[in-house]
Amino acid sequence: MKVKPYWRSMKAGLLKLSISVMTMLQLPSPVFADDVKDSKLAKGTEALINDVTTWLMILAPIVAGLLIIYFFIRRSAADEMDQKKWNNRIGVAIVSAIGAVLASATLNLIIGYYV
Repeated sequence: MKVKPYWRSMKAGLLKLSISVMTMLQLPSPVFADDVKDSKLAKGTEALINDVTTWLMILAPIVAGLLIIYFFIRRSAADEMDQKKWNNRIGVAIVSAIGAVLASATLNLIIGYYV
């Protein structure tokens, strides 16, 4: 009766050992950093991030400016209660534009160090 639990744990251990040995034998050769750095995928991703951050630094202030103009127009046509909401939205648009420009500039700066 005591042999069965021992045999089960031994079978489980042998199964784990055989799976790990088979996995180790099937592993491909190690990838070095130079191979990854020179790959099309890495270069393309780097160029994509550079382009997106550059466009974000250009488009974020333009879109925020248009939204602020729209919010000012809507605020001028609103009553006192709604004017507070539009003032709030103007402040959020300004802070969001600054945050978007700073985030894209920071990301562009960080990516620039890895070139």
